Amino acid sequence: MPAKSGAQQKAAGAALSAKRGDTPKGELKGPSKQMAASMSEKQLEELASTKRKGKPEHASKT
Repeated sequence: MPAKSGAQQKAAGAALSAKRGDTPKGELKGPSKQMAASMSEKQLEELASTKRKGKPEHASKT
């Protein structure tokens, strides 16, 4: 499942870093904190590895 925006990709990267133990989980905020708790490392890796070229920074709500 590819990321839909640059922000989603960055949040997944932060969550993946915490899941692997590179970053303290206490430093996570908002979406990255939720992602770390609810997604597997493999799912986070898929989102974080998405290319950002051509993606908006934030996805539209509609």
